[in-house]
Amino acid sequence: MKHEFGKWPESCWQSDIIDWKKAAKITAGLDIGTTSCQAAVMCDGELFAYANIRTGADFKLAAADVLTKALGSSGMTAKDISCVTATGFGGGNVAGAAQRLDEIQCHGKGARYLFGKEVRTVIDLGGQTVKTIRLFGWDRVADFKTSDKCATGFGRNIEVMSDIFLVPITEIGAKSLDVEKDPEPSSTTCYNFAQSEAYGLMRPGYREQDYNDNEILASYLFTVAWRALSTIGKIASLDVGDVKLEEGVGFTGGLAKNPGITKRLERELGFTAMEPKYDPMLAGAIGAALLAS
Repeated sequence: MKHEFGKWPESCWQSDIIDWKKAAKITAGLDIGTTSCQAAVMCDGELFAYANIRTGADFKLAAADVLTKALGSSGMTAKDISCVTATGFGGGNVAGAAQRLDEIQCHGKGARYLFGKEVRTVIDLGGQTVKTIRLFGWDRVADFKTSDKCATGFGRNIEVMSDIFLVPITEIGAKSLDVEKDPEPSSTTCYNFAQSEAYGLMRPGYREQDYNDNEILASYLFTVAWRALSTIGKIASLDVGDVKLEEGVGFTGGLAKNPGITKRLERELGFTAMEPKYDPMLAGAIGAALLAS
């Protein structure tokens, strides 16, 4: 069997504290993304179960599968759920969904659940896009910005890099930080240029001083972080070119689990991100479940 270095491990979880049969209201939110999808089941506003799987080629099949895995052996069935809502790129493919909700609202709501009421800025680092969301103190979205088309696809290429270097994606971020000095980022113009530049670094003589594997990974992940900065900068106040963020910043999305990106963003922006209560990839699904009506 081929080892898939570039794929995050799938996961599922159920609470051993909540008795779902006693819940007055059960809702489920499904976030169907291009590379992964999540399902969150809430009992009276508290997380009872979740699943996080790879999307694959069929959105409808992935949506049905992720909810089934979230329910697992709990005894709960789809009939016990009062409302199912959907969000994400493939949210329109969820059979039986009562609503398809806006991603920004879902991620903002879900981040408030993951990080608490102190979170003010949500930086969603997805496989295709980066979204920066500013929240009011009273649980509403104040403003948001989404990355332009030249910044799409960075997350997907990290999976490719993991496969090329035969390094699990769970370890690639730490390896990129294990360098004597952070190299300059590869091309920050767009995804295609950055990809070509990173591949070029693998060739001896491409630069005056050859990079080792960790330095190549560092250069590319620094580029991903740098492109995210361009989106963050659109929503944050600027002071002589420096991005300033309020206290209370949380990372969500798959790339939020890559320290090679998050630590560089923290360094460049001068803050320490808040720690989520659960997997940061669940923000959209949790928000969708909480907004279900």
